[in-house]
Amino acid sequence: MLTKNTAGVAVVKKIALTVNGKAYAIEIDIRESLLDVLRDRLQFTGVKQGCSVGECGACTVLIDGTPVNSCIYLASWADGKTITTIEGLAKDGQLTPVQEAFVEEGAIQCGFCTPGVVLSTTAMVQSGRSFTHAEVRRELSGHLCRCTGYQKIVDAAERALREAEAK
Repeated sequence: MLTKNTAGVAVVKKIALTVNGKAYAIEIDIRESLLDVLRDRLQFTGVKQGCSVGECGACTVLIDGTPVNSCIYLASWADGKTITTIEGLAKDGQLTPVQEAFVEEGAIQCGFCTPGVVLSTTAMVQSGRSFTHAEVRRELSGHLCRCTGYQKIVDAAERALREAEAK
């Protein structure tokens, strides 16, 4: 369903999406970012607003299993998609192995970048493939962290990957 403005241009659209396993049908402004819809409308505040231009990775979510910067992804593009935010990982208070690796490696300093980095690492683990050290660093290169110096983040990602391979 589209609603048009006085110039006949569509501005409101109804979309259906699944976020963390729950289906939503909402009306959006076609100019809204997925970040704004997730944070402001659906209250998934674990999705952080950092730069609003796709540079810092704080807003990373998984869309159909792929990491995406939600600040530059239009909400209208999410119609029919499955989205995972950081709130969708832990089940019944039980952290995922990726989340546990980040805690155990001390890769969670201030925590602002952590949701996005954890989701990108989750996507690597779920891919089922092996990653070299250089590939892990490349996969996480879209995330800015001002606290950890990245080494603990890379250590946590590599630990999660090793543990997943061992299973």
